[in-house]
Amino acid sequence: MTDTAADSVALPPVAPEVTAELARALSPRLRKRLDAAAAKLAARPRSTDGATVRIAVDDDTTLELHAPTGAVATADAIRCGCLLAPDCVHRAAVAALAPVAEERPEDESKAAATAEAADTPGGPDDPDAPPAAPVPDTSAVASAPAGPDRWAAATALWQAGAAVLESGIEGAGALLQAELLHAAHAARLAGLYRPAALAVATVNGLRAARAADPGHRLAELTATVQELLLVCHALRRPPAPGGPDHAALRGTARRPYTPGGSLRLYGLCCEPVLARSGHAGVVTWTVDADGALFALPDVAPGGAARAAGAARRTVRLGDAACTHHELARGGLIVSGATVSPDRRLGAGRGVRAVRAQGVPWHQEPAAALWRTPLDQQIARALDTAEPGSAAGLIFTDLTVLGPVREPGAPDVLAAACAGLTVRIAPADEHQDLAHRHNLRWLAATPGLRLRVIARLVPAGHPRLRLLAAGPVPGTEPGPGLRAPVDLGYHRLQHADLTGTDLPGPAASHASNTTPAPPEPAAAPLHLLRRRTQAALAAGRPALAQPGSVETDRQRLRHAGLSTAADLLDELHRAAADRTRDVFGRLRPADAERFALAWLAADHYGDRAARALCAAAWALPDPARVA
Repeated sequence: MTDTAADSVALPPVAPEVTAELARALSPRLRKRLDAAAAKLAARPRSTDGATVRIAVDDDTTLELHAPTGAVATADAIRCGCLLAPDCVHRAAVAALAPVAEERPEDESKAAATAEAADTPGGPDDPDAPPAAPVPDTSAVASAPAGPDRWAAATALWQAGAAVLESGIEGAGALLQAELLHAAHAARLAGLYRPAALAVATVNGLRAARAADPGHRLAELTATVQELLLVCHALRRPPAPGGPDHAALRGTARRPYTPGGSLRLYGLCCEPVLARSGHAGVVTWTVDADGALFALPDVAPGGAARAAGAARRTVRLGDAACTHHELARGGLIVSGATVSPDRRLGAGRGVRAVRAQGVPWHQEPAAALWRTPLDQQIARALDTAEPGSAAGLIFTDLTVLGPVREPGAPDVLAAACAGLTVRIAPADEHQDLAHRHNLRWLAATPGLRLRVIARLVPAGHPRLRLLAAGPVPGTEPGPGLRAPVDLGYHRLQHADLTGTDLPGPAASHASNTTPAPPEPAAAPLHLLRRRTQAALAAGRPALAQPGSVETDRQRLRHAGLSTAADLLDELHRAAADRTRDVFGRLRPADAERFALAWLAADHYGDRAARALCAAAWALPDPARVA
């Protein structure tokens, strides 16, 4: 047994249904004390003894979490030694404090274990799994006809999401989170896998926000809640011709893999992953001989520390004993490959792989990625629904212009790309990753020519987030990189750059800073987006306060955004509308109306931003640029 401080012993993840069951069993008096009890337990010392984690509630009372499989699966696995147990608040408080465990269907067999091993290349293979067995496709289960159970589960999730909007982040304590987890568990049992995962991601985002986690981003949590409500709202309605596909909205229990034959892969780069669902790790991108992209992910529950060290983890694919970093600069020969629809490679027992030599970016087949016209790449990235998919990758060349003064974003640089001035932002601002450090170094060398792999940022101006950078082939001697580097992992130094008189990042930000390129003046969408984010942060009452929004409405209408002005007006009316009964007492607020108004406003803002982004990337005629 080891006794350590509370912040050095991680609590095992707890199944969502366990947290919901314990919170619902509390008396009304104890429910009011749930958040305070969780905060108190967070500071208490912890100890480990095999699969058991113990928390010293006080000098005489111990709370135990038993997780023999790595997660707490039943309420009986949480035991408290206080006099009120098992009806005490401590069991529910520690469940609300622990991470959320990933749910698994109750009827999964060993084929499902094989599927999980294929879905997590970094995880161990199942020694009992049959060799080279293809993972069964569960899409047939998700595409079954919808029934009353699914409608009820979607409605319950919608109501739980609307309750989050009603209370805001500060009011979304452990009890409301437990209700959302209960609805997520019921949705998963009803076959609504995608909205259930979004509900868990919402809970993780709420916990990060309430704990003042540096990695929390209000915009990301807003996007998660919007997607949750959008999917649930569509699932509550019968399918309509030309409407959203209910099978895609429901999702699948696990990612299906199919045989992919033999592959010759060439490494491109490593991308750190810090997902809003509470997962972290790395995705190594490769390209085959035909120019198709394939991903080898190593993503598991964790935080920034796991993402920062994931590139040094071994790629568990056949006999390829190399790290993700080595694969990004090398290659693989794979036989018996299993591939998911989004081109993730599985790591089943039947897969064989050996290390092979890679190719520079300027040689085939990698060079073909940079020959795809940039406007086609931008359109493809805007059309993809998955932010971390291969379709969102941008391959282009650019020239550094220098750092940019941008409010609230000190590490942004400007670059010339295909005749446009593009702003480059860090792919992730967490201090454990190297993105911000590297952007300072790149901004220190105006005129630096780079061949980059990036991701598109939907904005009213051309904007990218860099994942990797390398030298541009065939350029004259001058400032450049000696070799490709992964900007999330490798911290640039003078030895990585060619050229003379390199001032370094400190000197660059002290001088030669240029103003940000102007944004379109006729697109004040921020007036709408900041209201939807404020509603999520502080709840419906924040928009129900007396005050005029006439100025914002007029600005939106003058910019030609009359729909945005109407949505803003309806959002405030829905927040402030409180009717009275015959005795003059205020009736409860209409949560349904407010949630619909919020969803319409935020979804419109998202789609309008994508349209403005496409217009901002309208590339000039190449003949005129030349």
